[in-house]
Amino acid sequence: MTDHPHLESPLVAILAGEDSGDQLGADLIVALRQRYPQARFVGIGGARMQREGFDSWYDIRELSLFGFSEVIRHLPRLLRLRKALVARLLKERPAVVVGIDAPDFNLGVEQRLKRAGMLTVHYVSPSVWAWREKRAEKIGRSASRVLCLFPMEPPIYAKHGVDARFVGHPLADRFALVSDRVGAREILQLPQQAPVLAVLPGSRLSEVGRLGRPFIDAAQRVAAAVPGLRVVIPAANPQVRARLGELLAGSPPDEGTPLLLDGHAHEAMLAADVVLLASGTATLEAMLAKRPMVVGYRVAPLSYRIARALKMLKTDVYALPNILARACGVGNGLLVPELMQDDCTAENLAAATLALFRDSERRGAIVAAFEQLHQALRGGLEGHAGDRAAAAIVELIDERHAAG
Repeated sequence: MTDHPHLESPLVAILAGEDSGDQLGADLIVALRQRYPQARFVGIGGARMQREGFDSWYDIRELSLFGFSEVIRHLPRLLRLRKALVARLLKERPAVVVGIDAPDFNLGVEQRLKRAGMLTVHYVSPSVWAWREKRAEKIGRSASRVLCLFPMEPPIYAKHGVDARFVGHPLADRFALVSDRVGAREILQLPQQAPVLAVLPGSRLSEVGRLGRPFIDAAQRVAAAVPGLRVVIPAANPQVRARLGELLAGSPPDEGTPLLLDGHAHEAMLAADVVLLASGTATLEAMLAKRPMVVGYRVAPLSYRIARALKMLKTDVYALPNILARACGVGNGLLVPELMQDDCTAENLAAATLALFRDSERRGAIVAAFEQLHQALRGGLEGHAGDRAAAAIVELIDERHAAG
């Protein structure tokens, strides 16, 4: 608890976009309430945050957009929401405003509030190592402090004079250093000795629309080449399950027919020998599950053309395990095969997946590298990521109070 009695019941605003932000927000509320038992939490959040006593002013789905074209289409509505939100926050004057991810929305809000003299924190750094590094300066104009999930991020901010802290990645706390394949197969009722391929073509309908067909076709090619292969496909939500069911409708029923799951993505990864998945946070989860993987991705053609035309990417690798391996000096070359945009075909995905199934020595080396990266994401730090994030926020509030 803070040393300042009148700060024992602060108003804390949290602005979370996406399901992952809702989980981070819930963890943060729990950790902050240990320090401020009487605190009130308001802003934008989902069901997990609300279960922790959060007062959500707007539906979290208002911010769940992806890609340039989707944001542009919803821009007028987002601008109206942001204007109303800023006005309400300026009126309420919370002790701190924490924007979780959703940088296209949150950084604009944070910048307006910081200019008005309010404390702002941005939790989950945008990918400054992948996009223009100059963004770090802009983020510094928006956030009094940036809380980073990856160890290579604070040094980039330091070069631009921005206060950034590595708090560790919450997923690194949720996965055991030694994964339990046997237990996961028992949960999913999969044979212990059978080869297993987990297929995750994304958690959004737009992703499944672009990736579902090539991923399922690739899995069927692998099944034809690997005797006794079991294929499991976890669906993120009912809508995604329905779409995947449509894509699988033409599959002949036999032992190799893919098993469509409601959720259970973590168990599917842990049960697998190899994972075929879309680029994104799921690649980090597969890495923490210590599973060799093949990564594919396609974005909307308009988004891809804009990014290429503006030369926005400053990295030649896309999958988080590859980015982390390069930043941490782990392994040689690409740990994870990447098949992006036009290269993301069923033929290419199947070939890369089969190569992993057929090379046990390579799979062992990948697992060893993933164990090193898991340790790096924990950073040798005490407690959980939510606890460390809360400590960094409390410190900021106390510093502001001490400075008057």
